[in-house]
Amino acid sequence: MKNKVDLLKFDNRWYKPKGFARRIIWYTVNVCIFKTSLQWPNSLKSRLLKLFGAKVGRNLNIKPCVNIKYPWFLELGNNVWFGEKCWIDNLGMVRIKDNVCISQGAMLLTGNHNYKMEKFDLIIGEVTLEDGVWVGAMAIVCPGVTMHTHSILLAGSVLTHNAEAYGIYQGNPAELKKKRIIDE
Repeated sequence: MKNKVDLLKFDNRWYKPKGFARRIIWYTVNVCIFKTSLQWPNSLKSRLLKLFGAKVGRNLNIKPCVNIKYPWFLELGNNVWFGEKCWIDNLGMVRIKDNVCISQGAMLLTGNHNYKMEKFDLIIGEVTLEDGVWVGAMAIVCPGVTMHTHSILLAGSVLTHNAEAYGIYQGNPAELKKKRIIDE
């Protein structure tokens, strides 16, 4: 007889993203300021992220309805753009360098489950987006992935492995389609 997953045995007590009170306060701020359709100023959003432990560069642009799980696991460079309905599900660290665009509905995921284990253990993997990266609309970057400088993940694609510098990736799973050439 083959083993089966038993979710009653799932135990992630080892995972401690910060205190309960801090998470509740952040969830409230996230819902009221970030996840809302209201257009709060980017300067306010930047200050709030910093207040909750994020490292934030200059010229942050966050559109409405963006969901950020834990700002204390977030590092943002200069000139970072988040489109509407992005989801930064950062159970682990997300590092976004300079001049990065994350289009509407895109997801950056740092958590997953070990499907090979009966307990369906939680797995955490950092995500890094280097300078000049563009994550297209409704695209997904999976845990443990680095998108190297100026790589692109096209709309609706799922990136499960590192993206080489200046590579353009498409599909599910995303594959290298061609090289990015930037004209002057």
